Amino acid sequence: MSKFKLRIKLKSFDHTILDAAAKKIVDTVKGSGAAALGPVPLPVEIERFCVLRSPHVDKKSREHFEIRTHKRVIDIDSPTQATIEALKQLELPSGVDIEIKR
Repeated sequence: MSKFKLRIKLKSFDHTILDAAAKKIVDTVKGSGAAALGPVPLPVEIERFCVLRSPHVDKKSREHFEIRTHKRVIDIDSPTQATIEALKQLELPSGVDIEIKR
């Protein structure tokens, strides 16, 4: 098999679920014989919203909300066919978005 690299990007709103999913992926990759680099934490994306508390009166009274998106990156050097099959069969917790690039 030619030498190539897989990059797995993980996103989630909850960092504990994200860390558990990353650990599961790294353990699976190391068990299949490939080398995993990571998980590397990326900067947290924070999206803030300002909302009026009342629709008519009290214009100055507002509430602030935010959504935090946590991200991790895992690189796999020269994965074997067994590594790819093991990753396909892996069950990860719900709430984790996965993107795999070659």
